[in-house]
Amino acid sequence: MTSVLIVEDDGDIRAMLARGLSAEGFSVNLAGGVDEALAAARERVPEAVLLDIMLPDGSGHDVCRSLREGGYPGTILFLSAKDEVGDRVDGLALGADDYIVKPFSFDELLARLRTHLQRRRAAGEPRTLVAAGRLSLDFATRQVRFGETTARLTQREAELLGILMEQANRPVNRGDIFDRLWASQGGLSLNVVDVYVGYLRTKLGDIARLGGPAIVTVRGKGFMLDLREPGFRH
Repeated sequence: MTSVLIVEDDGDIRAMLARGLSAEGFSVNLAGGVDEALAAARERVPEAVLLDIMLPDGSGHDVCRSLREGGYPGTILFLSAKDEVGDRVDGLALGADDYIVKPFSFDELLARLRTHLQRRRAAGEPRTLVAAGRLSLDFATRQVRFGETTARLTQREAELLGILMEQANRPVNRGDIFDRLWASQGGLSLNVVDVYVGYLRTKLGDIARLGGPAIVTVRGKGFMLDLREPGFRH
């Protein structure tokens, strides 16, 4: 599930974008200002940021600059009522991928967002960060984070968690997991999936106890990363 951070101080626009993107299958996080946006991006690294320029505590330019200087590799789209050529040039010069002038069509925004995401993936840019809900995984360091709680994974554990995060709240079949991670090695059975799920559950134990995502077994369907609060899980 692709994660998007919406940074917009207009509540109506923020709600419209959140509803629309959620309906299209995106995982959405919201911020209304500079400080809130940077804190949200640190806690849950998004694959894309939709960024207003005029914010109550500063400029979206500050957010874009901070993200890029911090090594953020994802897609950044400015959304702004400022429509002069110079405004667009300034935004792109800071490292944004696109600049969309308000008022805009949601369908056009969605098309541009998807195009930029697809281009990054087609270009073979290495996947370094993935998020599901408030859970984030850094493939470079193999560190998983939920708020201030972290855990370090092995390479294979990180690959397994990445698969479950991609399909968060949807069960993933044991056979599909096995085919992606172990089929090419030979001499192994489907039981290896259960073994590594057990390893992951142990390492994510503190996160689950704090109300974070947990790996649940869905009878007859496989394993699922459940983003719901503990009281709503199976």
